[in-house]
Amino acid sequence: MIYVLLADGCEEIEALTPVDILRRGGCEVRTVGITGRDVTGSHGIRITADLLPEEATDPVDLLILPGGIPGADHLDASVETDRLIQKTLDENGRLAAICAAPYVLGKRGLLAGKKATCYPSEKFRSRLLNAEILDCPVVTDGNVTTAAGMGAAFAFSVELLSLMAGREVAGKIASAALIEPSR
Repeated sequence: MIYVLLADGCEEIEALTPVDILRRGGCEVRTVGITGRDVTGSHGIRITADLLPEEATDPVDLLILPGGIPGADHLDASVETDRLIQKTLDENGRLAAICAAPYVLGKRGLLAGKKATCYPSEKFRSRLLNAEILDCPVVTDGNVTTAAGMGAAFAFSVELLSLMAGREVAGKIASAALIEPSR
């Protein structure tokens, strides 16, 4: 199962683009409302989560953390985020975060020794503890994929689809959506 964590103040494009692209590619994706079933994004868009954290019981193949402030801060402060990250790691799943959200992984030491990217601000980069920070839209290193921000949401989503369903599927979806797949 692929879970996308939603929290009040999340960046809507970063939260919903992966859901859309991954579902188009045939992946099973569920949104998980960390701050409740009804979440309001950073631009006032209301989103109803598929599940509450306690309902996210399927094995986790991929856990996605969207950015946005204060969305990433709410994810960082939640014990449910910690529980789902640990569940993902215990089940040999993948982690993904975009924009501000890579700091959630970085603060927990999950980017140490890995190449990563995030929103290009010292505020967030300084929290990617012991990571090699790259200036590029999307980075996958081992079981972690990070992305720089809202403008990278499509490339991030296609990269995740490639990792979960294969390059051929991702290429077809990207082509149909007029998106250039990452190399």
